[in-house]
Amino acid sequence: MSLSGGKDSTAMLLRMLEEGMPVDEILFCNTGMEFPQMYRHLEKLERYIARPIIRLNPPVGFEALFYEYQPVRKNPTLVNCKGMSWPGPRARWCTGRLKERVVNRYLREMRKEFNLIQYIGIAADEPYRVKQHHYPLVDWGMTEKDCLSYCLQRGFDWDGLYRIFERVSCWCCPLQPLEELRKLYRHCPELWEKLQYMDDHTWRQFRRDYSVRQLGLRFHLEEERLAQGLSIRNKEFFSLFKERLNHRKGGDPS
Repeated sequence: MSLSGGKDSTAMLLRMLEEGMPVDEILFCNTGMEFPQMYRHLEKLERYIARPIIRLNPPVGFEALFYEYQPVRKNPTLVNCKGMSWPGPRARWCTGRLKERVVNRYLREMRKEFNLIQYIGIAADEPYRVKQHHYPLVDWGMTEKDCLSYCLQRGFDWDGLYRIFERVSCWCCPLQPLEELRKLYRHCPELWEKLQYMDDHTWRQFRRDYSVRQLGLRFHLEEERLAQGLSIRNKEFFSLFKERLNHRKGGDPS
């Protein structure tokens, strides 16, 4: 079975084992960019089930691809740009190179000797993601909320990550909602500092609308305004934010 390490796949694994369903191998694709709490969760999960979780590591990691890898560029204006830089909606290279290719290569070798049944932890309230393979959570009618409750009842809380974030995947993903990035800024300053460093040292801006420094400036201003009991949604806020952007030209808000 493929394990992301999040609430859905963890609940699926726990229930499958509790119900005596056959589970021969448990696979985790390691992007190297998961929250530190996720890696601690995997170790805790291994101790709980008394079974190993196979970490599948890509031949080239995220940061090497991000900073150094030189693909063949179709766009001539990008020929001299170093590294893959940030993934985007049309080029989610991270998913393909760090997850899909890695697990498919591993399973391709396994299929040479075995007939495989692959289980994937997609919850019942995400039917649009169901394509092939086997989805026990969908069969059981377990929603994302059900999965989290199931895990919490068995002592798995990811050191509080799900009390902060709606979803727990790669912390540096530029495709995550603004609210999740706001939480990262507030609750994970060390990771935010690294995110800013990455954005400062690559050729593509983190998001189409904001760089990481600009996001930091916005979130800093939000905290100032909220402390004063002022709105962060009105025209006054965005006018002030624009003034600060122009004044600092995307500089450090501190």
